[in-house]
Amino acid sequence: MHISVQQEAFDLGAISAEFARGHKDMGAIVTFTGIVRDVPDDPLEAMEIEHYPGMTETALRSMAEQAIARFSLGDALVIHRYGTLVPGEMIMMVATAARHRKDAFDAAEFLMDYLKSRAPFWKREITKNGAEWVASKDEDEDALARW
Repeated sequence: MHISVQQEAFDLGAISAEFARGHKDMGAIVTFTGIVRDVPDDPLEAMEIEHYPGMTETALRSMAEQAIARFSLGDALVIHRYGTLVPGEMIMMVATAARHRKDAFDAAEFLMDYLKSRAPFWKREITKNGAEWVASKDEDEDALARW
């Protein structure tokens, strides 16, 4: 299992290849990468992401351990960035390895839903009209509730 909360950008291709290389006994590797997206009505200049070091890593590790047990994973990886990011930058990555694709896909979705609604990150969108903290959305809560 690999958990990283980091400010620096990550190399999606290199990390994906390394993760897959170490799992010859797995039949499925699923990866997902989240990108900072622009806001249509008020163009996003940047997103600031804050967290509490130590607490965040512990929470992500606990959720990854739950995913490994629940979906019979061979391994899981979670990377989430913090700091100031601009539209188009990679904000996070999840990778799961399982013997079967359904478990790998379900575990990746489980982790993504957790990251979106429960992971201890605070996000603030900055536009030319000011800055606003990002609130939890009902659809994100609904997605997490299905698990």
